[in-house]
Amino acid sequence: MFDLIIIGGGPAGVAAGVYAARKRLTTVLIAKEIGGQSSVSEGIENWIGTPMVSGTDLAKSFRTHLDAVKDQIMTLALGERVTSLVKTDGGFSVKTGGDKTFAAKAVLIATGAGRRKLTVPGADVFENKGVTYCASCDGPLFADMDVVVVGGGNAGFETAVQLLAYAKSVTLIHRHKEFKADPVTVEKVFAYPHMRVITCAEPVEVLGDKFVTGLTYTDTESDEIKKISASGIFVEAGVIPNTDFAEKLVELDPLKRIKVDPHNQRTNIEGVWAAGDCTDELYHQNNIAAGDGVKAIEDIYLWVKRQ
Repeated sequence: MFDLIIIGGGPAGVAAGVYAARKRLTTVLIAKEIGGQSSVSEGIENWIGTPMVSGTDLAKSFRTHLDAVKDQIMTLALGERVTSLVKTDGGFSVKTGGDKTFAAKAVLIATGAGRRKLTVPGADVFENKGVTYCASCDGPLFADMDVVVVGGGNAGFETAVQLLAYAKSVTLIHRHKEFKADPVTVEKVFAYPHMRVITCAEPVEVLGDKFVTGLTYTDTESDEIKKISASGIFVEAGVIPNTDFAEKLVELDPLKRIKVDPHNQRTNIEGVWAAGDCTDELYHQNNIAAGDGVKAIEDIYLWVKRQ
């Protein structure tokens, strides 16, 4: 039996793995791959200590750091996806889709979330070629360009605010007449002269050649097909937490994010912690996820030593 099972290979899981190894906790880290959501980003400019790094290079550095500290204390179970997590008499048991079973005294869930994708024609073709799901990661790459934000919730408007610092113009399109975002946030965005908002707009197709050149949408009030010229399309259609395997054990919020105590990342189940984008953390960023993972390990270490 391990001291700890870490589920997830993004910033939260990797940061936790590094700290767990340094604290000599016997650990198995289970992940489909190392890297997390930002692995697909062309350039990440907000990873602290690194002015610019590609998602691929960041993932490589994560793996290098794990290999440097794991020694005999950590097992990497990569290429595996956890399918079940259950409480046992001696701790917890995890099963994977590859028919492997692991047992440990404690569990840290750091499985992140998947961005809800834009599903119109061209969106997949031009992903990372103008279509992006992370304004914090990719926004500066679109300086002095015309960009579109798809989404009318708080995330969409907050993305618009970020992009207004870089872009030549920002057009936010929303399929409904009313916005889901807070009125104060909407009012703040409307105050910018180079901001435009289009309601009752249903995306139809992403246009481009080698890179994005624009977007067509249906005006649902007139049924007309209209076009917006843009170099970037930022999609804020929400995220889907990767928590299905744990929903019968830990408490989730209405969005299926794991509810945690922000002081120590504990869930409602003794011996289970969660960190990063799979939790009800208010802000979701690589650096915050890494910090959550470190915070959890500090608490897990003390907990394990008391057992």
